[in-house]
Amino acid sequence: MIIGIGTDLCYIDRIRKAFDKSNFFRDNLFRPEEIEYCESKGEGRYESYAAMFAAREAFCKASGKSLEAVMYNDNFKLIHDTDGSPSIKLSGDLVIPSAKIFVSITHEKGYALAFVVIEKKEGE
Repeated sequence: MIIGIGTDLCYIDRIRKAFDKSNFFRDNLFRPEEIEYCESKGEGRYESYAAMFAAREAFCKASGKSLEAVMYNDNFKLIHDTDGSPSIKLSGDLVIPSAKIFVSITHEKGYALAFVVIEKKEGE
């Protein structure tokens, strides 16, 4: 059973401009492994950062968790599996018991999009 759905669209240039001003945005919103992943993309790093930002917003909408709780703590991580598929890893107060989280991200022509679905695990 689906217990939450969220989506978010992020303008990539908005992320680029924030990064151009200072590293505060990057260093306070993203975990070290997320930064490493994005920076490995070279010129495409802003698309990856924007997609990760959109995933955080989409998760907030799907879960009902506050943006502040998701953005500024280490309990939310967007990771990429060996095949490149994104997934969300939660810990601490962000864990949603008996839930499975699905995330899809994409970017094209100046925008990044994320879609999150939270489903109650079967039998629970």
